[in-house]
Amino acid sequence: MKQTLQLKLSQHLALTPQLQQSIRLLQLSTLELNQEIEQFLTDNPLLERVEPNDGAAYIVAGDTLSAPQSVADDPATPSYDEAYNIPSDSNWSGDAPANHSPRDSNDGDDSDYADIQAAAISLRDHLGAQLGFTPLSERDRSMVNFLIEALDEDGYLAQDLEELLDLLADENPEADREQLLEELHIALRHLQNFDPPGIGARTPQECLGLQLENLLASPVRDLAMILVRQHLELLASRDFVKLKKILQCDDAELRCAHSLICSLNPRPGAQYSPSDTRYIIPDVVVRKLRNGWTVNLNQDAMPRLRINRLYADILQRSRGSGGAAGSNGAGLSSQLQEAKWLIKNVQQRFDTILRVSQAIVDRQRQFFEHGEVAMRPLTLREIAETLGLHESTISRVTTQKFMASPRGIFELKYFFGSHVATEAGGAASSTAIRALIKQLVSAEDGHKPLSDAKIAEILGQQGIVVARRTIAKYREGLNIPPVNLRKSL
Repeated sequence: MKQTLQLKLSQHLALTPQLQQSIRLLQLSTLELNQEIEQFLTDNPLLERVEPNDGAAYIVAGDTLSAPQSVADDPATPSYDEAYNIPSDSNWSGDAPANHSPRDSNDGDDSDYADIQAAAISLRDHLGAQLGFTPLSERDRSMVNFLIEALDEDGYLAQDLEELLDLLADENPEADREQLLEELHIALRHLQNFDPPGIGARTPQECLGLQLENLLASPVRDLAMILVRQHLELLASRDFVKLKKILQCDDAELRCAHSLICSLNPRPGAQYSPSDTRYIIPDVVVRKLRNGWTVNLNQDAMPRLRINRLYADILQRSRGSGGAAGSNGAGLSSQLQEAKWLIKNVQQRFDTILRVSQAIVDRQRQFFEHGEVAMRPLTLREIAETLGLHESTISRVTTQKFMASPRGIFELKYFFGSHVATEAGGAASSTAIRALIKQLVSAEDGHKPLSDAKIAEILGQQGIVVARRTIAKYREGLNIPPVNLRKSL
């Protein structure tokens, strides 16, 4: 084979470092973006964050730096706090994509106090304090403390006493196993007398029974005790007809006993578990102005960055004099370019989020006017074609980005969803169908709850063609029990 040299021209797409950074920043959540920026601030001395009440910053324009300008918010643009008349130090909290309305200032004290209480004392500390005031021998005290350490977060003794006995026997090989087991049973009875009621139970059945034993004796309590100890499975399946036949009671008596059992706490130790509170800072805020809905960036979520004035002046003087700063000057020039890229890409990220959010709001206007039942089907492709962007870009923008509105805080992905055909030839959003199912179930007769087939029939009468299995899937996604578990007395 003869070897020859050939010249070939071809084109290929290369991702520049600036473009790679822009893509990476676009897919980050607000929390992850702040972490990324903190890392940049640590590594790059030419980049700094604009502090409150400090309005001077070098603005990046092309490849040059303009004079310091004020970076204060545009007074014509309402701030996040002004939009909803809330204090500037308030936080929006919630779990997306659930619909959470802004928390009222009047109902925050109780929940905050409960969180502080839960964080201040653990279950073991609470039980240990009671153990300190209980008149027991040192041996019994050590046994009770041993059981306290074996409790799970819900306050249950998950391990069997025989398993715990094996642990004690390994530490005390010469001890009598029968005596140790008897001491464990005695210690468990002491522990189950502690607060909260139901602590130290080995099963939910025992937990509810312990709580009923702490109540004053009454016919309702006695009936509830029988239900818990002997017929809890029938009660869970809501087989009220069979229960009334077995217990020889009427509807009123069974209803009272059932209500009493429902008032008990099946997880007595959970109130002492550390609360996992997650706070969400919305990226955009939706407001209604005149006859339309307008999206504004949340200024609290936007990091304010600028070029460090001192280092920028040094570089400008060096360039103006035509001199070279050596390796240090080259390093500063490289870091200056990186800082300019980051500022541009952060601004571009929020501009893209604003454009996508406004396009979503324009198409889901009926949702903001009337709620979930008015949600229309929407796909990533539709927004991408409208804005001239790629679907992957829309996917990055709508992931872990949140929108605050008068109806609550939602992840941008919440507004996209599958659709179901209608008899008129149109389509209904799956979100709207879920809202309709929720409305139908909430308005149903508890004595004759609606089956999945009946719900599908009702929706069919409204022109929405939905299969029974689809109704079942949506109902399970809404955590709505099946028809037999929704039946009431």
